[in-house]
Formats: sequence, structure tokens, C-alpha cells
Amino acid sequence: MRQDIPLDQGWVPSACTLPTTEQPLRVAEFDALFAAAVRSVRRPQRTRLHLELVSSPDNAARAAELAVRENGCCSFFTFTLIVADGTLALEVAVPPGQVEVLDALQARAGASSASG
Repeated sequence: MRQDIPLDQGWVPSACTLPTTEQPLRVAEFDALFAAAVRSVRRPQRTRLHLELVSSPDNAARAAELAVRENGCCSFFTFTLIVADGTLALEVAVPPGQVEVLDALQARAGASSASG
């Protein structure tokens, strides 16, 4: 996990049911995905984040598997994996009450992304 990005940026909400000892590992998994696969980060709506990923079967599988596990402990997330026209994207949506969590996720994705 990148040490220059604090864990407590709102990324782990109080509604999360993942055991506290496992939360840093999950954050590190997202950071690794962001660093290896995220090409761009957009925020088309206040409650929706669009992550363009480097298109590959491995990145699609990795994003899908991580999204499924994350949804198991933070059920308020809606993850949509989009494969179309040779592109790969992961959209993340939250209810209005969880926008701060999405803000923190966007900050981590932008700071760790493959594009910079």
C-alpha cells in the first residue's frame, strides 16, 4: 500500500462490515488495481465515479472479483463493469449519504492511477 495516502480519508465507512484487521489489506488491493490499471478517473455525477481501465481480461477479472468482495462488506456500493468497443471501465455508484466515501475513493484512484 502506498504510504503517502492515509487510510482514513473516508474510504472505510462506518457501515463497512469487513473486520478492521482486513480493511488495510482491502485498501491495498484497490490501490494496486488503481496503480496497475486505471487510465483515467471521471466523476459524471455526484454519486457516480467512472474509472477507465487498461483493457485486458486480467484487469476485467481483477476489477470484477474485487468489486464482488467489496460489495459483500459495503453493500451500498453499486459496481458496474463495462466492456464495450475495446474499452474497459468500472463505474462505482453510491447513495447520496455515502458521497464522502466516493470522494475518498476518487482521491485514491487519482493518486494511484497508472496515468499519474
